[in-house]
Amino acid sequence: MGDKDVISKHLLKRIVRDVSGYLLQLNLSSIEILETVNQRVEDRRADMVALVESDSRGDNTPFLLHIEVENQNDQQMPLRMMRYYTDIAFQYPGYSICQYVLYIGQNKLNIDDKIQDKDFCYRYNLIDMHQLDCEQFIQEDNPDALVLSILCDFNGLAPQGVVNRIIRRLHEITQPNEKSYREYLYMLEVLSSNRNLKNEIKEAEKMLTMRLDELPSYEIGIEKGIEKGIEEGDNLRLEKVVRNMVQQGFDVGVISRICDTDSDLIEKMIDKLNKK
Repeated sequence: MGDKDVISKHLLKRIVRDVSGYLLQLNLSSIEILETVNQRVEDRRADMVALVESDSRGDNTPFLLHIEVENQNDQQMPLRMMRYYTDIAFQYPGYSICQYVLYIGQNKLNIDDKIQDKDFCYRYNLIDMHQLDCEQFIQEDNPDALVLSILCDFNGLAPQGVVNRIIRRLHEITQPNEKSYREYLYMLEVLSSNRNLKNEIKEAEKMLTMRLDELPSYEIGIEKGIEKGIEEGDNLRLEKVVRNMVQQGFDVGVISRICDTDSDLIEKMIDKLNKK
């Protein structure tokens, strides 16, 4: 669990602006990451505390944004968050504090977002990544958003197809910087273990690194006879190929290149198949 925890916090500090925009609906105009180390009996360090400004709150008054990434259903989370609140307030007096917990764990969320007593109530914001639509992240031209998408709801789609799409989008966005691609891919691999998707990540990467003309026919539904049919303009067989490849998660551009067919024709065929 340590590796997942470290990479999640590392990722969070890199993409605080994107996380705030996509998940917290905060349009941050300025960000200053702050260090927080507190010691009573043990060392305690908040995952991320930043002094920020956001016009989403009605004004640009600076406030402290505190975000924790949680991988387990820790029943002590409300107490931990309240303790963080007091520690941060003592260390940076004079600012209002807005707290969030991002739950990325594999199990169903089972954490309270408040402490309620007779004469006292404390509450923080709790976001369950399971409940977020992966599509909103996949469509962003942003590798940080793509990494987050692996933790979201796939809306009942086949996991391998969704993962294939995420990997291809990540590769497209980061090219020609291969080092950046590998860094983001590593983050994706680590976070994928929260959803038992490591095997799907490996398969998607294998598929991407193969030359298109070496792709196994049994994986994309292309047989020699179908290829011959495509060359002869057999639309029925081409539709079969397109349908198989769409089910495998391939996008229009890849299908067009493999089939050596105009992308407009592929799009029309996909529209036709969707209406059936």
